Amino acid sequence: MADISKVAVVTGAGTGIGRAVALALQGDGYNVVLAGRHRSKLEDTIAQAKTGAGEMRAVPTDVSDPLAVKALFHAADQAYGRVDVLFNNAGISAPPKPMEEVTLEEWRKVVNVNLTGVFLCCQEAIRLMKAQDPQGGRIINNGSISAHSPRPMSAPYTSTKHAITGLTKSIALDGRAQNIACSQIDVGNAATEMTESFAKGILQPDGEIRPEPRMDVAHVAGAVLYMANLPLESNVLNMTIKATAMPFEGRG
Repeated sequence: MADISKVAVVTGAGTGIGRAVALALQGDGYNVVLAGRHRSKLEDTIAQAKTGAGEMRAVPTDVSDPLAVKALFHAADQAYGRVDVLFNNAGISAPPKPMEEVTLEEWRKVVNVNLTGVFLCCQEAIRLMKAQDPQGGRIINNGSISAHSPRPMSAPYTSTKHAITGLTKSIALDGRAQNIACSQIDVGNAATEMTESFAKGILQPDGEIRPEPRMDVAHVAGAVLYMANLPLESNVLNMTIKATAMPFEGRG
């Protein structure tokens, strides 16, 4: 179990992977600051918190808004005086369509949340982690299987997830001097609201629609908790966790 004084910030904490990870951290003793666009969904996460463990606080946040991100980390700092773990989970996708039909607005919306939002959160977390005593902390970015191989008609989403890999490695390198570790977890077919349609059928590279297996999101939460609880002298730079039988190896 984590020291009760440890503090985590989780984005996209109102649903799916973000909710599962936030609850796993809280149950392990972390005080968790929940970020997401909808307060009601964040409050639903808090309602599922384990009694006798860490605290949970909801801070409605649009991660693509620099002022909102500053307010999020200011709230964490004011409440707890530090941030030990940031889990960058908030993300969206564009409607599946051929590359030439993706509008500039659709492209920018995905980039603003999936890449710029992560960048902004990392910036604020790093500032706090450098200034706090003891110095340092851990950033874990949700990359996705699409950081390795795209699904059909997913150019905006896939591009941002590939970019997350570069950002993760840059932070892992640049954060060494301040004891800041940075990791990436790439998740394939966790059973969440976002992947419900996968069980019925999803477009494959050969043009067919086929169902895909999914896995319990609790396994993702357990993996992130493991990464979070490592001493800062150790780091899982990249982890892939996926439904065993989903079509990833050899995809395309």
